[in-house]
Amino acid sequence: MKIFVLKSKIHTARITEANLEYEGSITIDENLMKEAGIVEYEKVLVANFTNGNRYETYVMKGVAGSGIIAVNGAGARYSCVGDRVTIMAFANANKTERIKPKIIILDEKNNIKK
Repeated sequence: MKIFVLKSKIHTARITEANLEYEGSITIDENLMKEAGIVEYEKVLVANFTNGNRYETYVMKGVAGSGIIAVNGAGARYSCVGDRVTIMAFANANKTERIKPKIIILDEKNNIKK
């Protein structure tokens, strides 16, 4: 049997931009993507601590070292600049497979704390 398990998590990121007039997606600093093991165009779940919204989208690569976490398109209705979010990616695994998720925790400026 296959199950969906947490593969990657960027915890307590701050939204730096919200662009409503855009096709869609979430733009994430390339360094943060690499550290968390998230790839461009991967589907993610975004959970917003500030307002309780949860939504799915896909990832676009942002400038490395910029700290960018930008919600684009409809996501800009669910998260605003300054909101704290967690971004999660999942994998389809066999029930017996053990996947240890890569989790990074960010500070208020989107620098890796842990």
